[in-house]
Amino acid sequence: MLVTELRFDPLSGRWVAISPARADRPDAFLVRTPWVDSEPRACPFCPGATGEGPPLAQLEGPDGAWTSRILSNRYPAFDGDDPFVMVNRGPVFTEATAGGTHEVLVFSPDHAASFADLDDRQVRDIMQLLRRRLTEHATMHNLRYTQVIINFGREAGASIEHPHGQLLGISFVPRDLAEEQARFSRFVAGCLLCTAIEAEETSGRRTVIVNDDALVVAPYWSSVPYEMLVLPRHHSPHVHTETDDGLAGVGRAIRDALARLRSTIGDVAYNVVLHAAPYQHGEPFHWHVHLWPKATTRAGFEMGTGVSLNVVAPERAAEQLRAAGEAQG
Repeated sequence: MLVTELRFDPLSGRWVAISPARADRPDAFLVRTPWVDSEPRACPFCPGATGEGPPLAQLEGPDGAWTSRILSNRYPAFDGDDPFVMVNRGPVFTEATAGGTHEVLVFSPDHAASFADLDDRQVRDIMQLLRRRLTEHATMHNLRYTQVIINFGREAGASIEHPHGQLLGISFVPRDLAEEQARFSRFVAGCLLCTAIEAEETSGRRTVIVNDDALVVAPYWSSVPYEMLVLPRHHSPHVHTETDDGLAGVGRAIRDALARLRSTIGDVAYNVVLHAAPYQHGEPFHWHVHLWPKATTRAGFEMGTGVSLNVVAPERAAEQLRAAGEAQG
């Protein structure tokens, strides 16, 4: 019988249970729910859409048509110029202002093109467009941090089928990011992720993709099946100070990792989450990208304890993902 093993995540400070025996359960993995609208509606991100307002930034092709763009979110989670100010309303009631910005990064005019389908030029353009906007965020007086995400599929939180990312500029540093900062500070052997890059390349057991600018691994502490971590080789705390080549290389690594994920377990929903240091902070930190497939669901144990149950050992996941890359050529 396969034995459950506990592994410690040095980024989050949480324990993960690697429990491969549970993968033998019927219907252990989920597939992405197809998009079926009861009332077909015009896609707000396709060319010719109306009502979105002028783009905050965009890139155009030789014919003048846009190739990728950033728009204001029509239904922002955070909005306004208010700084973060806390107010106590009682012994256990504390609230704060929620200023910020919420933007949408549309990868391509192609309604069906996910990030995994983009070519090298498109990836480079998107990463540079992202950096341009993050550089602007860094100058906004009330923004302390911007969370960049991709929600792909309904199970991952997407509400629109057209593939896109989001930038949420906020006036506070969220707990998980603050915890990562603290973990970098406590790691006395240098940079936590530079050390991880060296250790994973030496081992080779969990490496998925290796290029000149990034390393993709199924991390030792993977909390969900086929989780991947994209590690830029160039040590930098911020995305907006990354080099052109570094950004493009990380973008290609994300694209190739998502393509391998699709080849390995099918059309699954996923979240891509970029972590960088808050704008007014720098070292010690090493920006990185989390890829979390929605191949399983979190149940009561995970919600009640904060301990994830992963039914696929990262070593096995990396082996399958590497094989998918070899099959793709």
